[in-house]
Amino acid sequence: MNLREKLSAIQHDIWAHWMRYLFSVSVRNPDGSYTIPSDKVERWQRQAELPYGALSEREKDSDREQADRVLAELQQATRR
Repeated sequence: MNLREKLSAIQHDIWAHWMRYLFSVSVRNPDGSYTIPSDKVERWQRQAELPYGALSEREKDSDREQADRVLAELQQATRR
């Protein structure tokens, strides 16, 4: 698998992890739709409006964990 495909797979894993989390904190409605709790909506809207530098260290840590996955793959690619 080439580097682009490996990084794409990582991005998909990051997205899939997020979606599993989103569904786990939401309420499934009888019609199959989901309702996101208002506290989550408020928090995520606030985070989405902020640049990375304005996030709390805890919020940045979540993004850093995902960046570490990409960096690890890039480091392996440069060793090949």
